[in-house]
Amino acid sequence: MKIYNSLSKQLEKFEPINPPNVGFYSCGMTVYDYAHIGHGRKYVTDDLLRRVLTQVGYDVTFVQNVTDVGHMTSDADEGEDKLEKGAQKAGKTVWEVAKFFEDHFYTSMNKLNVLPPTTICRATDHITEQIELVKKIIDNGYGYDTPEAVYFDVSKFDEYGKMFGQSLEEKQVSVREEVRTGIHKKNPADFALWFKRVGRFADHTMHWDSPWGDGFPGWHVECSAMSMKYLGDQFDIHSGGEDHKPIHHPNEIAQSEAASGKSPFVRYWVHTAFLTVDGTKMSKSLGNFFTIEDVEEKGYDPLALRYFYLTAHYKKKLNFTWEALDAAASAYTKLQEHILFLRKNTSRTQLSDEKLEKTQKLSSEFYDAVENDLNMPQALAVVWKVIKSNIPSPDKLDVLLDFDQILGLKLADIKEANIPDEVTALAKERQKFRQENDYQMADKKREEIEAFGYIVKDTSDGFELVKK
Repeated sequence: MKIYNSLSKQLEKFEPINPPNVGFYSCGMTVYDYAHIGHGRKYVTDDLLRRVLTQVGYDVTFVQNVTDVGHMTSDADEGEDKLEKGAQKAGKTVWEVAKFFEDHFYTSMNKLNVLPPTTICRATDHITEQIELVKKIIDNGYGYDTPEAVYFDVSKFDEYGKMFGQSLEEKQVSVREEVRTGIHKKNPADFALWFKRVGRFADHTMHWDSPWGDGFPGWHVECSAMSMKYLGDQFDIHSGGEDHKPIHHPNEIAQSEAASGKSPFVRYWVHTAFLTVDGTKMSKSLGNFFTIEDVEEKGYDPLALRYFYLTAHYKKKLNFTWEALDAAASAYTKLQEHILFLRKNTSRTQLSDEKLEKTQKLSSEFYDAVENDLNMPQALAVVWKVIKSNIPSPDKLDVLLDFDQILGLKLADIKEANIPDEVTALAKERQKFRQENDYQMADKKREEIEAFGYIVKDTSDGFELVKK
């Protein structure tokens, strides 16, 4: 299996630290607002990678955090705390807001058939671990205390620029003057390990005692503390959105390796590209911010959205339009129809050598695609090759259901719609008119069938009714 490693910027052979075990950490939601379809793309990518690893024989421990404290409106520690801002907007407490949006996130992921994490870890449940990590960082000479916060000294960490491809000097020059509000920072790029409940945070709702005073952890600390608790000082895979590459993940690497003295902190870094909407960044102010509920309200199955995500490689930006989702939904519906048809043809025969070879070849093509850095567009192409092939129906169904262990489209759960008797009667009348060459009346019956919300399809055995 090969994975593109954002850290090395190369496609690499996947070799876990302790096979067959794989430690996989996913940056989770900051639970101050609704999860949207852009989040869906990132977490479906994580789900696909996890499913592939499991399907090819690895035992995956999948850990995901919930950020419920400490994330500023700027990833570089500036601005308001997102939870505090979300609470003010909703007229609720920060604890109520965090619980509400965490529940919404996992409900949304369930609708997309994203497997639940092995471990869900909330930042507010791991304050002790974060304080202990900050202590180690200070003891090892990388952190320093100031009146407003405890900071990580990036100048002490020689390879701080290795994730984002800049030298420390270049990164410090790029820090905007208006966000340099940490007046006691040694370097503009230094980041907060622990905020003190003073100054702009004097009234911060969430706060805890620490060796440096009353306050709360910086956003970056939680991921290091919790991933190291559940997966060890070094583990295999860490995922996130592409927006984590410039700041959050370099900070994680620096503080983790500074605390443990071990390198690399993570072997493979996987970043999913953004989902754009009509070619622009998703934004509530532009009115193009969509949730899973928005997709459902327009009549789409959330799994059609999952299918849509599969149509582009995760490293490439994917542009969402309702027309594009409509095309994906149409393809997904056709796939469901094929599965129902295959189920009706259950008579199994001995595969000929030619068809056995074809079955094995198509299966190999699918796994070659998914094991090549999750090439899901190519994997989908193989799905349709299987459908169009002359492999016997029962074997074709077996192959497709095996593929779906990775695709996650719930093909095994598809059920035949309960077609009303009057619709079936109309279809029989239409068939009779067709046999009598009375196509005008046959078309009239077809229109009546469609008015009930069904489509009639002619087959060699008669007809098939499919719900629109």
